[in-house]
Amino acid sequence: MNEVELFDLLRYGERITLECKEARNALPKAFWETYSSFANTIGGTVLLGIKENFEESDFEHRFTVQGVVAPHKIITDLWNTINSDKVSANILTDSNVYTIKVNGQDVVVVEVPQAQYHQRPVFLNGNPMKGSYKRNHEGDYHATAEDVKAMLRDANDAGNDGTLLEGYGMDDIDPETLRAYRMEYELRNPDHVFNTLDNKQFLTQLGGYTRDRLTGKEGLTTAGLMMFGKGLPIRERFDNIGMDYLDQTNLIGDSRWSDRLTYDGMWENNLYNFMRRVIPKLISDLKRPFRIEGMSRIDDTPLHMAIREAFTNLVIHSDYLITGVLKVVKTDYGFVFSNPGNLKLPVQMIYSGGNSKARNPRIQAMLRMIGLGDNIGSGFPKILSVWKDENWRKPDLSENIDLHIVELKLWMISLMPKECSDALHQLFGADYGTLSSNEQIILSTAYLEHEVSNNRLQTILDLHSTDIGKLLYNLVQKGMLISDSKGRWTTYTINIAYHVDNTQPQNADVQKNDNQNHFNSTDQVIYDYVKANGRITSVQVMEITKINTLSGATKALSRLTKLALIEKVRDGKMFYYQLTENPSNN
Repeated sequence: MNEVELFDLLRYGERITLECKEARNALPKAFWETYSSFANTIGGTVLLGIKENFEESDFEHRFTVQGVVAPHKIITDLWNTINSDKVSANILTDSNVYTIKVNGQDVVVVEVPQAQYHQRPVFLNGNPMKGSYKRNHEGDYHATAEDVKAMLRDANDAGNDGTLLEGYGMDDIDPETLRAYRMEYELRNPDHVFNTLDNKQFLTQLGGYTRDRLTGKEGLTTAGLMMFGKGLPIRERFDNIGMDYLDQTNLIGDSRWSDRLTYDGMWENNLYNFMRRVIPKLISDLKRPFRIEGMSRIDDTPLHMAIREAFTNLVIHSDYLITGVLKVVKTDYGFVFSNPGNLKLPVQMIYSGGNSKARNPRIQAMLRMIGLGDNIGSGFPKILSVWKDENWRKPDLSENIDLHIVELKLWMISLMPKECSDALHQLFGADYGTLSSNEQIILSTAYLEHEVSNNRLQTILDLHSTDIGKLLYNLVQKGMLISDSKGRWTTYTINIAYHVDNTQPQNADVQKNDNQNHFNSTDQVIYDYVKANGRITSVQVMEITKINTLSGATKALSRLTKLALIEKVRDGKMFYYQLTENPSNN
């Protein structure tokens, strides 16, 4: 980081990942609380030698660069302390701590990464319950006992679903559920030796039943009861967990759903039954090809497999020891899968192909044996690949760390649908055409998903968070977005009260690409529309601009045609314009 990047971070950075401390003469004691909170949340940057006035909203007056007197001493004290009993884990490297000159003053930069899941919680003074901190937009706060217990559980790669549940035995297994699973298991694995075992032996081999060798006690594990148990024993032992499916497609009037599956006494509400009932509902109206391999009809598709993968991930990564609901929602625009728990890995690492062990490896193995979740670590990359092939909006994986909820939204709509582009053109007028493609993508995301955040945009745009912060800041300054910093991340929504300045000349020249051609803002609107939607007609030109005659629309299209940016195409009796296949650079 250099001086320019530091000021960019101060102006555009997120409060959750940025902390300024005066530290004029010494490393402040409060630094360690921030170190713990960044490590236990999503990481962040500490700037030592900068004073922040929280009551000042004006950037020019909010931050004061005071510098530190002896940066070498502060850095030495930091390394000595972090390697002592003060802190449970040192997750810094030499490259994370350095000094830069800002306005002639020395500022110490400490870049704290998010701790790996097996290192969390990172705590102070040898006491995880009292010395663990987390981070939100207001600053550092003590982690709750539930937070700490969840982090300690997640640090154990053995998982959460192998615990012996004393008092729960084979009488608590629903025979019909287990019989249905065993039929599917034998169909998938016809020659497997487990097929000859009785139910108790079968569950033991799968990790659903266990015996404590020290005490001699035996019974169902969490995996066995949750997957195959009767509803009543499950509700007795895991009354903190619910299961809910909502179909919100084709709603009429004030209806909140067109179909719903939750516990109603009509089915044994175990995980296997939940999946068996919901998966067919999710994929029932997806197109299936007719294909023959050998003597068998193959009507599965990558999309069907991706949706099953998303459901499988929900089940195997849920934390069944906290209060929450396994919720699946089907909408007109896609699917939403949410589960109790937090992500073990940073979101960006998961998008890049990072893989952590499931919280419930025994349940994972049970599902893999019947073809759900075939390859460890391939699940999310498979979903991303399918959605990319379909040219749909990138799946949105997010977490609410405070509420312990992970949510995956699978949008079955394009990055810039025509109705979205039309709506934004109508709202922002010619001003929309002056925006960069990234700014238009930001606005379209806010429009389609009802809000957007820096974190979400990092999964869509190939940009650093600070660069995205600049774009968001500029859109707020232009009045196109409204910011709300009440949540963990600042969120942004479309300003539906945006006022188009009609006093601006509509023929103001705008410089265009490398060939130095110029055309006015109306031409820009038309050109951006074609880029976003692939084609345009004269009537559509009249709809998105202030041109009110067909002859005027034709003239505008002719200007772009002469610049070799678009070309006229005939489709039967209709003419439309599309981007030229080989635009001129002369």
